[in-house]
Amino acid sequence: MMSKDQKKSYVEEMKKVFSSNEAIMIAHYKGLNVKELDKIRNEMRENGIFFKVTKNRITKLALKETKCKDLEKFFTGPTAAAISSDPITSAKILAKYAKGDSHLKIVAGFMDGKVLEAKDVAQIATLPTLDEARANIVGILSAPAQKILSILLAPGSKIAILAHEKSKKG
Repeated sequence: MMSKDQKKSYVEEMKKVFSSNEAIMIAHYKGLNVKELDKIRNEMRENGIFFKVTKNRITKLALKETKCKDLEKFFTGPTAAAISSDPITSAKILAKYAKGDSHLKIVAGFMDGKVLEAKDVAQIATLPTLDEARANIVGILSAPAQKILSILLAPGSKIAILAHEKSKKG
């Protein structure tokens, strides 16, 4: 049981966490054991995501004074929240575990000032992360340069053949 001071501290901590992050993904974990929760928590931590098993009644108090107060109704039963500035990675990790274990169920999310339904969170999980998107862009931009480079590095005979073929067409 928490003392009154501990409850106040918890509420203040959660207010700061909810207010200072861009995305919140909420999941119910009924039936998961501590070992399974720790596995999820560790992966979240490795990706810079705060994963908190919540005390619902007290968390609802903290939510009331934040931008995500509309999430209150989702804090029922065994609830955990993935809180971060990276909604895509949060959603991907939760979706991965929800897919592999029927005991973890994504129930809602919050991003850009809007409450998200479970299906919206699942859709976000299919998007590429920022690093994946950057890699795709670099790949697209570097492809033409690689083709030119391979032509320039080709043996002289191949270049001569290419030039000869071009002259026939022109």
